[in-house]
Amino acid sequence: MGNRSELELISIVPAHSHGAYTLILGEKNGNRNLPVLIGAFEAQAIAMELEGMKPSRPLTHDLMVSALKAFEIEIVEVLINDLQEGIFFSKVVCRRDGEQIEIDSRTSDAIALATKFHCPIFCLTKVLDDAGYENDDEPENDSVGEQPGRVIHEELIPVSKSHSGFGSHSLEELEGMLEEAIRDEDYSRAAKIRDEIAKRKK
Repeated sequence: MGNRSELELISIVPAHSHGAYTLILGEKNGNRNLPVLIGAFEAQAIAMELEGMKPSRPLTHDLMVSALKAFEIEIVEVLINDLQEGIFFSKVVCRRDGEQIEIDSRTSDAIALATKFHCPIFCLTKVLDDAGYENDDEPENDSVGEQPGRVIHEELIPVSKSHSGFGSHSLEELEGMLEEAIRDEDYSRAAKIRDEIAKRKK
């Protein structure tokens, strides 16, 4: 399978592309980061899992997790195994009844599933050599990846640094608004309210 490095989710920040985010993955035993562009939907799924936010009804990745568990299929790891024309390619490594199966996947979906299954994320060294950058450096551009996105971890970089419009609300009001937004499945609004609450609690 070749030399590879284990990565961890560091943060998610807005990308230059409209509606896109950059997921930043950091090398666990090294000094390099890997930026991956992901879509807003995938970024939302990952952020909600890391924040412990539960949607009122299962989203697509939640449905996938439930289906896999129902058939006693375990996701062992995710491997980012190729980079072609700025697009990352990944495999989701699954196991059932002792048999291991590799499934091709978009990197954004693979990472979302890895987050929900709490399984490791690996990247082939050759891919990290081509697309990674040292922690002290900035990536040359935000075009590397697949769709919109950047890294994530326990401490999320606010998805938006612009004025949120929630400054006049108290923390208690914001928490109530967050619950209402999740109940109404308005996850875009919920993410903004969550960011405002996190900023207040720093």
